[in-house]
Amino acid sequence: MRLFDPRDRETTGQTARVYAIFEVLHTAVDFLAAGLFIVGSVLFFSEATKTAGTWCFLLGSICFALKPTIRLTRELRLASLRRVDRLAEKAPEAPRDLFSERRR
Repeated sequence: MRLFDPRDRETTGQTARVYAIFEVLHTAVDFLAAGLFIVGSVLFFSEATKTAGTWCFLLGSICFALKPTIRLTRELRLASLRRVDRLAEKAPEAPRDLFSERRR
């Protein structure tokens, strides 16, 4: 199990949902960071709004710092789901037909 390796992807309904949720979150943070930097840049043109612009830059920077955190959290969550699925497959009391679809 390697993090960030697209070859190590077993797609199930649950992993697809987790992946999609984290991609939407990552994209939203991207837009928020970009918006904050644009607003901060505009606010920096006036002395009266420089402090607000500085706050926008700080918040935008925090958003940019969140992006790798979101990706790492996604990968750890997916790795956890795969680990649980593998353990469930090995359980002697697991119904065999539950996992036979994925092996096809």
